Amino acid sequence: QVQLVESGGGLVQPGGSLRLSCAASGRIASINFMGWYRQAPGKERELVATISSGGDTNLADSVKGRFTISRDNAKGTVYLQMNSLKPEDTAVYYCNAEIRTAIYRGYYWGQGTQVTVSS
Repeated sequence: QVQLVESGGGLVQPGGSLRLSCAASGRIASINFMGWYRQAPGKERELVATISSGGDTNLADSVKGRFTISRDNAKGTVYLQMNSLKPEDTAVYYCNAEIRTAIYRGYYWGQGTQVTVSS
């Protein structure tokens, strides 16, 4: 069974930094796109950043210049480095990945990790 497990969330002051990690495990043949989404209270889930298996990245306008997405293909792990955090970045952050197994290809979600930016 495929799982995505996130870590690295927490409470940080405005202007601070956090790094989120998401590790894929299970009987995985390959991983294509990996990415991060977030959902703030009362709002819809939104795209934060994605990265292809080749390293091409896409970031939401609201985080460009502050967040960086990267991945370690050997470890099946994607990272989100978040700098200059703002209160409006407060949300539950979800990892997402397009994963192929021996019998199935589809998108998987992690359980989410809370990021709170507050003084």
